[in-house]
Amino acid sequence: MTSVLDRDLLVVTGKGGVGKTTLATALGLLAAERGRRTIVVEVGAQGRLPALFGLPQPSPGAEIELQRGLWNLSLDPDRALLEWLQALGGRVSGRILASSGTFQYFAAAAPGAKELVSMVKIWELTQGKRWRGRGRGYDLVVLDAPATGHALGMLDSPRTFGAIARVGPIAGQAQRLRELLEDPARSGYLAIAQGTEMAITETLELQDRLHRQLGRDLHAVVVNGVLPQRFSAPELARLALLAPASENHKGSDGPTGEPTPRSKAKAQRAGDGSARGRKAAPAAASTPDELTRSAVVAARAAHDRARFQHNQLARLRRRKFDVLRVPFQFTAELDLPAIRRIAQQLKRTV
Repeated sequence: MTSVLDRDLLVVTGKGGVGKTTLATALGLLAAERGRRTIVVEVGAQGRLPALFGLPQPSPGAEIELQRGLWNLSLDPDRALLEWLQALGGRVSGRILASSGTFQYFAAAAPGAKELVSMVKIWELTQGKRWRGRGRGYDLVVLDAPATGHALGMLDSPRTFGAIARVGPIAGQAQRLRELLEDPARSGYLAIAQGTEMAITETLELQDRLHRQLGRDLHAVVVNGVLPQRFSAPELARLALLAPASENHKGSDGPTGEPTPRSKAKAQRAGDGSARGRKAAPAAASTPDELTRSAVVAARAAHDRARFQHNQLARLRRRKFDVLRVPFQFTAELDLPAIRRIAQQLKRTV
Protein backbone atom coordinates (compact mmCIF):
# COMPACT_ATOMS: atom_id res chain seq x y z
CA MET A 1 0.00 0.00 0.00
CA THR A 2 1.30 3.45 -0.90
CA SER A 3 2.21 5.46 2.18
CA VAL A 4 -0.02 8.41 3.00
CA LEU A 5 3.21 10.44 3.20
CA ASP A 6 3.79 9.94 -0.54
CA ARG A 7 1.06 12.45 -1.48
CA ASP A 8 1.45 16.16 -2.21
CA LEU A 9 -0.98 17.14 0.54
CA LEU A 10 -1.94 15.47 3.81
CA VAL A 11 -4.90 16.98 5.69
CA VAL A 12 -4.92 16.28 9.44
CA THR A 13 -8.14 17.11 11.28
CA GLY A 14 -10.48 15.93 14.03
CA LYS A 15 -12.23 17.13 17.15
CA GLY A 16 -10.61 20.04 18.95
CA GLY A 17 -8.17 19.12 21.69
CA VAL A 18 -7.31 15.60 20.50
CA GLY A 19 -3.69 16.35 19.59
CA LYS A 20 -3.84 17.34 15.90
CA THR A 21 -0.77 19.59 16.05
CA THR A 22 1.23 16.94 17.90
CA LEU A 23 0.40 14.29 15.30
CA ALA A 24 0.88 16.67 12.34
CA THR A 25 4.36 17.48 13.68
CA ALA A 26 5.17 13.79 14.20
CA LEU A 27 4.10 13.03 10.62
CA GLY A 28 6.20 15.93 9.34
CA LEU A 29 9.24 14.58 11.20
CA LEU A 30 8.65 11.13 9.75
CA ALA A 31 8.31 12.45 6.18
CA ALA A 32 11.49 14.53 6.52
CA GLU A 33 13.30 11.44 7.84
CA ARG A 34 12.26 9.65 4.64
CA GLY A 35 13.88 12.37 2.55
CA ARG A 36 10.76 14.32 1.62
CA ARG A 37 10.96 18.11 1.66
CA THR A 38 8.06 18.77 4.06
CA ILE A 39 6.22 21.74 5.50
CA VAL A 40 3.72 21.65 8.37
CA VAL A 41 1.13 24.41 7.91
CA GLU A 42 -0.74 25.78 10.92
CA VAL A 43 -3.93 27.72 10.17
CA GLY A 44 -4.21 31.08 11.90
CA ALA A 45 -1.60 33.00 13.85
CA GLN A 46 -0.59 30.04 16.03
CA GLY A 47 3.14 29.64 15.40
CA ARG A 48 3.63 26.94 18.03
CA LEU A 49 6.23 24.85 16.25
CA PRO A 50 9.23 27.25 16.16
CA ALA A 51 9.19 27.49 19.97
CA LEU A 52 8.91 23.70 20.21
CA PHE A 53 12.13 23.43 18.14
CA GLY A 54 13.83 26.16 20.17
CA LEU A 55 13.66 28.78 17.41
CA PRO A 56 12.62 32.45 17.54
CA GLN A 57 9.17 33.42 16.31
CA PRO A 58 9.34 34.28 12.58
CA SER A 59 7.64 37.23 10.94
CA PRO A 60 3.95 36.65 10.06
CA GLY A 61 3.47 34.34 7.08
CA ALA A 62 7.17 33.42 6.83
CA GLU A 63 8.29 29.87 6.08
CA ILE A 64 10.85 28.79 8.67
CA GLU A 65 13.13 25.75 8.55
CA LEU A 66 12.69 23.77 11.77
CA GLN A 67 15.36 21.20 11.00
CA ARG A 68 16.88 19.61 7.92
CA GLY A 69 14.06 18.79 5.50
CA LEU A 70 11.24 20.18 7.66
CA TRP A 71 9.65 23.65 7.50
CA ASN A 72 6.74 25.39 9.20
CA LEU A 73 4.28 28.09 8.15
CA SER A 74 1.65 29.76 10.31
CA LEU A 75 -0.83 30.70 7.60
CA ASP A 76 -2.18 34.27 7.61
CA PRO A 77 -5.22 34.55 5.25
CA ASP A 78 -4.74 38.30 4.72
CA ARG A 79 -1.12 37.86 3.66
CA ALA A 80 -2.09 34.89 1.50
CA LEU A 81 -4.77 37.03 -0.16
CA LEU A 82 -2.22 39.73 -1.04
CA GLU A 83 0.16 37.13 -2.53
CA TRP A 84 -2.64 35.65 -4.61
CA LEU A 85 -3.79 39.04 -5.91
CA GLN A 86 -0.22 39.92 -6.87
CA ALA A 87 0.06 36.61 -8.71
CA LEU A 88 -3.19 37.33 -10.57
CA GLY A 89 -2.69 41.00 -11.40
CA GLY A 90 0.85 42.07 -10.65
CA ARG A 91 2.45 43.60 -7.58
CA VAL A 92 1.04 47.14 -7.82
CA SER A 93 -2.51 46.25 -8.88
CA GLY A 94 -2.57 43.49 -6.27
CA ARG A 95 -1.76 45.95 -3.50
CA ILE A 96 -4.36 48.41 -4.76
CA LEU A 97 -7.05 45.75 -4.91
CA ALA A 98 -6.13 44.34 -1.50
CA SER A 99 -6.41 47.80 0.08
CA SER A 100 -9.76 48.52 -1.55
CA GLY A 101 -12.55 48.78 1.00
CA THR A 102 -15.06 47.38 -1.50
CA PHE A 103 -12.92 44.34 -2.19
CA GLN A 104 -12.25 43.75 1.51
CA TYR A 105 -16.00 43.83 2.14
CA PHE A 106 -16.54 41.34 -0.67
CA ALA A 107 -13.79 39.03 0.61
CA ALA A 108 -15.29 39.08 4.09
CA ALA A 109 -18.89 38.58 2.95
CA ALA A 110 -18.48 36.10 0.08
CA PRO A 111 -19.19 32.54 1.24
CA GLY A 112 -15.95 30.59 1.55
CA ALA A 113 -13.64 33.44 0.46
CA LYS A 114 -11.27 33.35 3.45
CA GLU A 115 -11.20 29.56 3.38
CA LEU A 116 -10.52 29.53 -0.35
CA VAL A 117 -7.62 31.97 0.03
CA SER A 118 -6.07 29.74 2.68
CA MET A 119 -6.49 26.63 0.55
CA VAL A 120 -5.04 28.38 -2.53
CA LYS A 121 -1.92 29.18 -0.49
CA ILE A 122 -1.66 25.52 0.49
CA TRP A 123 -2.02 24.53 -3.18
CA GLU A 124 0.76 26.98 -4.08
CA LEU A 125 3.10 25.32 -1.57
CA THR A 126 2.73 22.02 -3.47
CA GLN A 127 3.81 23.52 -6.80
CA GLY A 128 7.27 23.05 -8.26
CA LYS A 129 7.15 26.61 -9.67
CA ARG A 130 5.80 28.99 -7.07
CA TRP A 131 4.44 32.54 -7.29
CA ARG A 132 6.89 35.30 -8.18
CA GLY A 133 10.04 33.24 -7.74
CA ARG A 134 9.46 32.30 -4.11
CA GLY A 135 11.66 29.24 -4.42
CA ARG A 136 10.98 25.54 -4.45
CA GLY A 137 7.72 23.95 -3.53
CA TYR A 138 7.46 21.08 -1.10
CA ASP A 139 7.24 17.35 -1.67
CA LEU A 140 4.62 17.13 1.09
CA VAL A 141 2.40 19.74 2.72
CA VAL A 142 0.99 18.56 6.07
CA LEU A 143 -2.03 20.73 6.84
CA ASP A 144 -2.66 20.98 10.59
CA ALA A 145 -6.29 21.80 9.87
CA PRO A 146 -8.78 23.35 12.30
CA ALA A 147 -11.39 21.24 14.10
CA THR A 148 -13.71 19.11 11.97
CA GLY A 149 -16.45 21.59 11.08
CA HIS A 150 -14.11 24.43 10.10
CA ALA A 151 -11.81 22.03 8.24
CA LEU A 152 -14.71 20.72 6.16
CA GLY A 153 -15.63 24.31 5.32
CA MET A 154 -12.09 24.92 4.05
CA LEU A 155 -12.14 21.74 1.96
CA ASP A 156 -15.51 22.67 0.48
CA SER A 157 -14.48 26.25 -0.34
CA PRO A 158 -13.55 25.58 -4.02
CA ARG A 159 -17.06 24.32 -4.71
CA THR A 160 -18.72 27.03 -2.59
CA PHE A 161 -16.76 29.89 -4.09
CA GLY A 162 -16.89 28.36 -7.57
CA ALA A 163 -20.64 28.85 -7.52
CA ILE A 164 -20.01 32.62 -7.28
CA ALA A 165 -17.06 32.99 -9.67
CA ARG A 166 -17.99 30.72 -12.59
CA VAL A 167 -15.44 32.06 -15.10
CA GLY A 168 -12.06 33.78 -15.04
CA PRO A 169 -8.82 33.17 -13.14
CA ILE A 170 -10.51 32.71 -9.77
CA ALA A 171 -12.79 30.03 -11.17
CA GLY A 172 -9.78 28.35 -12.78
CA GLN A 173 -7.86 28.37 -9.50
CA ALA A 174 -10.83 26.93 -7.62
CA GLN A 175 -11.02 24.10 -10.16
CA ARG A 176 -7.28 23.30 -9.84
CA LEU A 177 -7.62 23.25 -6.08
CA ARG A 178 -10.62 20.95 -6.24
CA GLU A 179 -8.70 18.57 -8.51
CA LEU A 180 -5.94 18.38 -5.88
CA LEU A 181 -8.39 17.66 -3.05
CA GLU A 182 -10.29 15.00 -5.01
CA ASP A 183 -7.28 13.10 -6.39
CA PRO A 184 -6.35 10.10 -4.16
CA ALA A 185 -2.86 10.02 -5.70
CA ARG A 186 -2.14 13.62 -4.68
CA SER A 187 -3.96 14.17 -1.38
CA GLY A 188 -4.75 12.15 1.73
CA TYR A 189 -6.92 12.65 4.81
CA LEU A 190 -6.16 11.57 8.37
CA ALA A 191 -8.54 11.92 11.31
CA ILE A 192 -7.10 12.36 14.79
CA ALA A 193 -9.28 11.22 17.67
CA GLN A 194 -9.17 10.12 21.27
CA GLY A 195 -10.94 7.12 22.70
CA THR A 196 -14.01 9.05 23.82
CA GLU A 197 -17.57 8.68 22.60
CA MET A 198 -17.78 12.27 21.35
CA ALA A 199 -14.46 12.20 19.48
CA ILE A 200 -15.25 8.88 17.76
CA THR A 201 -18.75 10.06 16.81
CA GLU A 202 -17.26 13.22 15.27
CA THR A 203 -14.79 11.07 13.32
CA LEU A 204 -17.62 9.00 11.85
CA GLU A 205 -19.41 12.20 10.85
CA LEU A 206 -16.19 13.51 9.28
CA GLN A 207 -15.94 10.41 7.11
CA ASP A 208 -19.56 10.74 5.95
CA ARG A 209 -19.24 14.44 5.07
CA LEU A 210 -15.85 14.01 3.42
CA HIS A 211 -17.35 11.35 1.16
CA ARG A 212 -20.35 13.54 0.30
CA GLN A 213 -18.30 16.69 -0.37
CA LEU A 214 -15.26 15.33 -2.18
CA GLY A 215 -15.97 11.67 -2.87
CA ARG A 216 -13.02 10.83 -0.60
CA ASP A 217 -12.50 8.55 2.39
CA LEU A 218 -10.23 8.82 5.39
CA HIS A 219 -6.91 7.10 4.81
CA ALA A 220 -6.82 6.14 8.49
CA VAL A 221 -7.87 7.23 11.96
CA VAL A 222 -5.08 7.92 14.45
CA VAL A 223 -6.35 7.40 17.99
CA ASN A 224 -4.21 9.41 20.37
CA GLY A 225 -3.61 8.72 24.07
CA VAL A 226 -4.59 5.04 24.11
CA LEU A 227 -4.19 3.46 27.54
CA PRO A 228 -2.77 -0.05 27.85
CA GLN A 229 -4.98 -2.90 29.02
CA ARG A 230 -2.83 -4.05 31.90
CA PHE A 231 -4.90 -6.83 33.43
CA SER A 232 -6.12 -10.17 32.13
CA ALA A 233 -9.40 -11.77 33.27
CA PRO A 234 -7.63 -14.04 35.82
CA GLU A 235 -5.75 -11.05 37.22
CA LEU A 236 -8.98 -9.09 37.59
CA ALA A 237 -10.50 -12.05 39.44
CA ARG A 238 -7.56 -12.05 41.85
CA LEU A 239 -7.98 -8.29 42.36
CA ALA A 240 -11.63 -8.84 43.24
CA LEU A 241 -10.56 -11.14 46.06
CA LEU A 242 -8.34 -8.47 47.57
CA ALA A 243 -11.21 -6.04 48.12
CA PRO A 244 -15.00 -6.45 47.83
CA ALA A 245 -16.57 -5.21 44.61
CA SER A 246 -18.60 -2.71 46.62
CA GLU A 247 -15.32 -1.18 47.82
CA ASN A 248 -13.70 -1.12 44.38
CA HIS A 249 -15.92 1.64 43.05
CA LYS A 250 -17.08 3.39 46.20
CA GLY A 251 -16.78 7.10 45.56
CA SER A 252 -14.62 6.60 42.46
CA ASP A 253 -14.98 8.13 39.06
CA GLY A 254 -16.86 6.36 36.29
CA PRO A 255 -15.26 4.46 33.38
CA THR A 256 -15.12 7.55 31.22
CA GLY A 257 -13.22 9.52 33.86
CA GLU A 258 -16.29 11.60 34.78
CA PRO A 259 -17.13 11.83 38.51
CA THR A 260 -20.05 9.69 39.62
CA PRO A 261 -22.99 11.34 41.42
CA ARG A 262 -21.69 9.85 44.67
CA SER A 263 -18.19 11.26 44.22
CA LYS A 264 -19.64 14.64 43.22
CA ALA A 265 -21.77 14.75 46.38
CA LYS A 266 -18.77 13.79 48.50
CA ALA A 267 -16.66 16.54 46.94
CA GLN A 268 -19.49 19.05 47.46
CA ARG A 269 -19.81 18.11 51.13
CA ALA A 270 -16.06 18.56 51.55
CA GLY A 271 -16.21 21.93 49.87
CA ASP A 272 -19.16 23.03 52.03
CA GLY A 273 -17.27 22.10 55.17
CA SER A 274 -14.28 24.11 54.04
CA ALA A 275 -16.46 27.10 53.19
CA ARG A 276 -17.90 27.09 56.69
CA GLY A 277 -14.40 27.39 58.08
CA ARG A 278 -14.20 23.97 59.74
CA LYS A 279 -10.69 22.72 60.31
CA ALA A 280 -9.69 19.62 58.37
CA ALA A 281 -9.21 16.53 60.50
CA PRO A 282 -5.60 15.31 60.67
CA ALA A 283 -4.88 12.53 58.21
CA ALA A 284 -4.71 9.15 59.91
CA ALA A 285 -1.99 6.70 58.99
CA SER A 286 -3.20 4.27 56.34
CA THR A 287 -3.48 0.65 57.34
CA PRO A 288 -2.31 -2.15 55.05
CA ASP A 289 -5.96 -3.01 54.30
CA GLU A 290 -6.71 0.60 53.32
CA LEU A 291 -3.66 0.73 51.05
CA THR A 292 -4.75 -2.51 49.43
CA ARG A 293 -8.23 -1.19 48.82
CA SER A 294 -6.83 2.04 47.33
CA ALA A 295 -4.54 0.07 45.03
CA VAL A 296 -7.44 -2.11 43.89
CA VAL A 297 -9.62 0.94 43.24
CA ALA A 298 -6.83 2.54 41.15
CA ALA A 299 -6.24 -0.68 39.22
CA ARG A 300 -9.94 -1.17 38.48
CA ALA A 301 -10.33 2.48 37.41
CA ALA A 302 -7.38 2.19 35.01
CA HIS A 303 -8.78 -1.05 33.62
CA ASP A 304 -12.29 0.39 33.17
CA ARG A 305 -10.98 3.49 31.42
CA ALA A 306 -8.82 1.42 29.04
CA ARG A 307 -11.73 -0.93 28.35
CA PHE A 308 -13.99 2.02 27.56
CA GLN A 309 -11.41 3.37 25.11
CA HIS A 310 -11.07 0.01 23.37
CA ASN A 311 -14.85 -0.27 23.07
CA GLN A 312 -14.82 3.07 21.25
CA LEU A 313 -12.05 1.85 18.93
CA ALA A 314 -14.27 -1.12 18.08
CA ARG A 315 -16.82 1.34 16.63
CA LEU A 316 -14.18 2.46 14.13
CA ARG A 317 -13.20 -1.08 13.21
CA ARG A 318 -16.83 -1.99 12.55
CA ARG A 319 -16.77 0.74 9.89
CA LYS A 320 -13.64 -0.85 8.39
CA PHE A 321 -11.32 2.04 9.25
CA ASP A 322 -7.59 1.52 9.40
CA VAL A 323 -7.01 2.41 13.07
CA LEU A 324 -3.54 3.56 14.18
CA ARG A 325 -3.02 3.72 17.93
CA VAL A 326 -0.70 6.15 19.69
CA PRO A 327 -0.08 5.13 23.32
CA PHE A 328 -0.74 7.56 26.14
CA GLN A 329 2.42 9.53 26.92
CA PHE A 330 3.06 9.41 30.66
CA THR A 331 4.78 12.77 30.79
CA ALA A 332 3.87 16.15 32.22
CA GLU A 333 4.50 17.94 28.92
CA LEU A 334 4.75 16.82 25.31
CA ASP A 335 8.13 18.21 24.34
CA LEU A 336 10.03 17.58 21.11
CA PRO A 337 11.62 14.28 22.28
CA ALA A 338 8.13 12.96 23.12
CA ILE A 339 6.86 13.91 19.66
CA ARG A 340 9.86 12.21 18.09
CA ARG A 341 8.93 9.05 20.00
CA ILE A 342 5.40 9.27 18.62
CA ALA A 343 6.83 9.60 15.11
CA GLN A 344 8.81 6.39 15.61
CA GLN A 345 5.69 4.63 16.89
CA LEU A 346 3.91 5.60 13.66
CA LYS A 347 6.87 4.65 11.48
CA ARG A 348 5.63 1.20 10.49
CA THR A 349 2.01 2.17 9.93
CA VAL A 350 2.01 5.27 7.70
